[in-house]
Amino acid sequence: MTLARVALFSCAIAVLTGSQSLAQNAPPAAPVTVAKPIIRDVIDSDEFIGRFEAVDEVSVRSRIGGYLQEVHFQDGTMVKQGDLLFIIDQRPYVNALNEATASLEVAKSTLTNADAQFQRTQALAGTGSLSASNLDDRRRDLISAQANVRGAQAAVDRASLDMEYTKITAPLSGRIDRRLISVGNLVQADQTVLTSIVALDPIDFYFDVDERRLLSYADEARKNGSALQQGGGGLDVTVTIADPHQQPFKGKLDFAENRVDNQSGTIRVRARFPNPNFVLQPGLFGRIHVAGSNSYKAILVPDEAIAADQDQRVVYVVGADGGITPKSVRLGPKLYGYRVIRSGMTGDETIVVNGLMRIRPGVKVAPQLIQLPQEASNEEAPSQAAVLGSDQ
Repeated sequence: MTLARVALFSCAIAVLTGSQSLAQNAPPAAPVTVAKPIIRDVIDSDEFIGRFEAVDEVSVRSRIGGYLQEVHFQDGTMVKQGDLLFIIDQRPYVNALNEATASLEVAKSTLTNADAQFQRTQALAGTGSLSASNLDDRRRDLISAQANVRGAQAAVDRASLDMEYTKITAPLSGRIDRRLISVGNLVQADQTVLTSIVALDPIDFYFDVDERRLLSYADEARKNGSALQQGGGGLDVTVTIADPHQQPFKGKLDFAENRVDNQSGTIRVRARFPNPNFVLQPGLFGRIHVAGSNSYKAILVPDEAIAADQDQRVVYVVGADGGITPKSVRLGPKLYGYRVIRSGMTGDETIVVNGLMRIRPGVKVAPQLIQLPQEASNEEAPSQAAVLGSDQ
């Protein structure tokens, strides 16, 4: 064998040995979980943060002055309209009523006498026994007595009303606050706040809407033959509170203000919710969801399947050979526990939903196919127990 042939043979052996070594050192396929996206009919909803407020609220004050004598409720209980709450010391008002009643009786007695005198004088004046001036005097006395009776009757009515005001009742039904003044303290008429009451069922929710969405909602309201200021035809809304165990509460739009705020560029909108169990409280924060579109077919994927590539959002599509291809997507709102894909996908792709950290350029993957549920909670990730074709 010539020297050239020996060298050529040695090179071939070296290349073959290197290829075998590279094949043995190739990285194994990365295991990832993949799935088809969810395709279903959805309605986009806009989310706003707002606060609950009572439909009716009143600060209870006394219409008369006096010393507080009795309290007839327990702090924080539910009261009904007309329930007795406080009693002001009645003794001064009893005396005032008795005095006014006595004055009325005197005035009535004077009126009876004046009427008799007038009738007698009128009869004598008709026969010419008395002059016309005497008849005029008696008529004046009668009219004066009648006025005195009306004045005395008004004093009695006023004293009776003050007597009635000594008993302070609930002006509306709702939950009462604590007593703000103790028995024995002086109550100033129309000034001293004794307690407060808020109505709880139904309850209102107020939130602010920006100009862009305001115009959209107003347009939809006009299509329904209504106005946004009148509730947009009773548009259905839902609200969630901080308690994760509470299901969303259902209500309807009820009112919108008649002008846009010049400084914030927003308009305040009100929704009303039934609250038979008194779960919702005035002052409580919540997130309200208002329908922002008609029903349409949407592509839904888990948030865990979406990665960031600089200023873009991408999903990783798995090919038949295990290769990975990134696809740029535009995101929409989160519905049914998934993220709506506005554009970038057709819905036929198989995408990586778990194991994004294992994906590297040029790396093959070992996909494990799962089936996503039609609805998932915000915290729910695809379950490995749902892997199709696994050994378990």
